[in-house]
Amino acid sequence: MKISTEEALEKLNSLPGQLFTQVMRHGNMSAEIYRPHKVDKQTPHLQDELYIIISGKGEFVNDGKRISFKPGDMIFVAAGAEHRYENFTDDFATWVIFYGPLGGEAEASSQK
Repeated sequence: MKISTEEALEKLNSLPGQLFTQVMRHGNMSAEIYRPHKVDKQTPHLQDELYIIISGKGEFVNDGKRISFKPGDMIFVAAGAEHRYENFTDDFATWVIFYGPLGGEAEASSQK
């Protein structure tokens, strides 16, 4: 399976008013492209997730901690954690990869 950023953005652009669309799925893994407009209104998810920033800059709030982000950054969010993008540029877009069991995977003590 393969999809380019350009193909994913074209798919999203073909869905007027949509902020995200699934572009790949295998087992319990799904990949989406996400492009919020002005405000990120997402709520906690049932699976762990990775974001890989495609374009844009801003701030990300993850379980009460605020960080800045830029293209190429990867951000992990544990299942159930409150999170959102804030103060992001108009060109912001990101890959979102959901994976693992509902409720998330246990944190490995060696990976802290």
